This record gives sequence, structure tokens and C-alpha cells, in this order.
Amino acid sequence: MQLNSLKIKDLEVKVPIIQGGMGVGISLSGLASAVANEGGIGVISAAQVGFKEHDFLENTKEANIRALKKEIARAKELAPKGVIGVNIMVAMNDYDDFVKIAAEAGADVIISGAGLPTDLPKLVEGSNTKIAPIVSSGKAAKIMCKLWHERFSRLPDFVVVEGPEAGGHLGFKLNELEVRTDDTLEHIVQDVLNVVKEFEHKFDVKIPVIAAGGIYTGADIARFLKLGASGVQMGTRFICTEECDADVEYKNAFINCNKEDIQLVKSPVGMPGRAIRNKFIEQASEGNIKVTKCFRCIRKCNPATTVYCISRALINAAEGDVDNALLFTGSNGYRNDKIVTVKELMNELVSEVEQA
Repeated sequence: MQLNSLKIKDLEVKVPIIQGGMGVGISLSGLASAVANEGGIGVISAAQVGFKEHDFLENTKEANIRALKKEIARAKELAPKGVIGVNIMVAMNDYDDFVKIAAEAGADVIISGAGLPTDLPKLVEGSNTKIAPIVSSGKAAKIMCKLWHERFSRLPDFVVVEGPEAGGHLGFKLNELEVRTDDTLEHIVQDVLNVVKEFEHKFDVKIPVIAAGGIYTGADIARFLKLGASGVQMGTRFICTEECDADVEYKNAFINCNKEDIQLVKSPVGMPGRAIRNKFIEQASEGNIKVTKCFRCIRKCNPATTVYCISRALINAAEGDVDNALLFTGSNGYRNDKIVTVKELMNELVSEVEQA
């Protein structure tokens, strides 16, 4: 199969693969620049991006703002001809501020999920930053297109369609996830493609649709390209790369896990997620984890009632304290069996697509 480039307005992405934004500290400038240099879109996660800053505990927001600017600048310096994006969750406190900062710092794209980014077009006004919502249904895609056009005379520059096999926070109810079948992403992508076509024809624009969630091989990529998607987003597949910004013990947790070790979990954010079963999940389910410090990361989280601090759990993951960490993963995380370079992985995926 011929692999065509991904065109997002005036951006041309040689390899139609977006590396999913993974926080906290899993995808920073190291991973993002490596993917961008291989022709894909490298994505920095804005979630608690400043956790390594010296004043993170005392001045969390300021540390995050400083670090986000630094990570974007470093990624663009390391990949001067590449496309660099930022993933910013709608559920974050100070969401508006982080979007504006990312756009001002020169992010080529901003991708927003964990809620519907209703005001995103207004927040990037005056910049050349491309914007995309993450949706999990045709209905959500229609809401975003209609709302953005009515309020801001703008449509999404592309749409990321995330299915139930993804890692991190999922846009489904827990009972929906438990009865899903393997081909659900295909159905959702088709629904979104049908919605997007209406707006493309009506306003004479092109809105690429990106499939995400459980995509692991080049054959998977080819399947969605044949369906009509313009590209794919892959997060979990990039975890076991040398350039992934997380500690090696985090990567080893994926290499050592089995399919049976991956389960659905309840997150303090109010959304279900998928993670590797470990000591932390067992303690959290028993209510044995105390919240000693609130980082004000998520609007819906109440430190007085939450079962654990998701920021601390994800920071522990990035730092390699895997027994005391939340290890988010897509459904295929157990298939990672070795650490490779981003270049090796991208070459393998492209080769598999062409053979499919």
C-alpha cells in the first residue's frame, strides 16, 4: 500500500503518524523531536510538564508554564524541520492559559481531549497553530464542528478519533468499555468520516480524520487508511523507545507485563482508564493511599474525597517508581517486548504499511 503524506492546511507531514501525548513526563521534547525528525508529528504532553522544575511543589503552575515553553523550544531546536504538537487536556486547571502559552511558543498543533474543547479556536487566535479535538463518537465530532463554526467561523484543522482500546483517560463509560468489540474503532471512525464529509462539502475544506486507540502495527495503520482515515495516532507503541522521556523502569514494566495484567481502572478525573495492574492499583482499590499534597491539576478532583493523587501516581511512573505508580497503557501494551529507537520503529511501521 502506498503511504501518502498527511496534509493539515499548510502543514505537510511526510509519515501520517501522530505520536500520542502521554503524561506525566512520558512524551516530552526527547520523544517528540525524535518522531518529528522521522517525518511524523511529535507530541509533548502538557500534563504536569514541570514536575522536574526545582520549584514544582511550591509554584506548580509557574513551573509548568516555564517547562512547557522550554520543552517546545527544545523540541523545535532538535527537530527544526519537524512538526511539533502539544496535547492539553480540557479537564486541566488553567487549560486556557496553557493553550495560549503553547500557541505563543510556536506549537505547530494542539490536540485536546478529556472533555470537549469548546473554546479552543478563540484561545489560539492570531497564531498559525493547528487545532484538533479528540472525539469518541460521530455525535461529538458534529457538536465540535457545528459549535466552532457558529461561534468562531472556524472548523477543526483535523479530528482525532479515539476508540475504547486507547490508553490514558477514555471518553466512554465503564460499562460501555466492558462490552466493546475489537472492531468498534472502525465503526466510530466511519461515523466521524460521514459527519466530517458533510462539513467538508458544505464549506469546501479538507478535515483529516485521525484514528487512535489500540493501533499497534503497520497492518493496523493500513486498515484505517483504507477505511478513509488520513492518518493514525499511536501512544503506547512509542513507550518502549530509547527516546521516550520516561525512566527505563517504566519501559521495563511494559516489556514484563502480560495481556492479563492490563485492566480498566477508575481515575480521580472522573473518567475510566486502562492501566497495568500493579501494587499501586491494588492499594488504590482498597482505599489505602493518602493524598498528602494537592497539585490542582484537574478541575473535578477533590483532594478531600479522591482515592489517590493522579499527579503523584503519574510522576512516580515517569521517574521509574513503578510499584507506586499508575501505568497507563493501551490495550496492546503487553506486546512491547524490547526497547528500540524511534527511527527503527518508524521504519518498521512504514515497511509494514507498504506490505499490507
